[in-house]
Amino acid sequence: MSRMQQKYKEIIPALQEECGIKNVMQTPKLEKIVISVGAGEEGKDNKLIANMAETISLIAGQKAIIVNAKKSVAGFKAREGSPSGIKVTLRGKQMYNFFDKLVSIALPRVKDFRGTPRKGFDGRGNYSFGLNEQLMFPEVVYDNILKTHGMNINIVTTTENDKEAFVLLEKLGMPFAKGKK
Repeated sequence: MSRMQQKYKEIIPALQEECGIKNVMQTPKLEKIVISVGAGEEGKDNKLIANMAETISLIAGQKAIIVNAKKSVAGFKAREGSPSGIKVTLRGKQMYNFFDKLVSIALPRVKDFRGTPRKGFDGRGNYSFGLNEQLMFPEVVYDNILKTHGMNINIVTTTENDKEAFVLLEKLGMPFAKGKK
């Protein structure tokens, strides 16, 4: 059992009390984490796309897949079948390991970090935020990357409202920015 899974087990009573939940099975928990990168102009360079996918795979601890455009859109200069992004979905132990690495190692390494934005909730208990570069993760070696890129991180919870999701993530150690939600 990973360190973050152990922490979750310890915070279950506090979560139930704060959210007013009587049944243990209704306690909010993490369902999955999706890490995605939009290719943009880099989608034309196969070597760069492969390097980005390799970097995201290193960060996630699981092989990332290259997502191809489903149809052509002239405004975005996207052709059907050409690479449009990279994604990886984490569940179970790998999800908890990534979340632990994110909140305890990567986010504290960000220069001038004041916390993740509080307004990244979608109204259904899911939280999304973006990172500007991948260099804060310990697995990434600067000499091995061709171009720095950001990533979007989507944290999906089992709860249906933002308040319970916020309490869950805060108790798990997510460093939210100070101020109102």
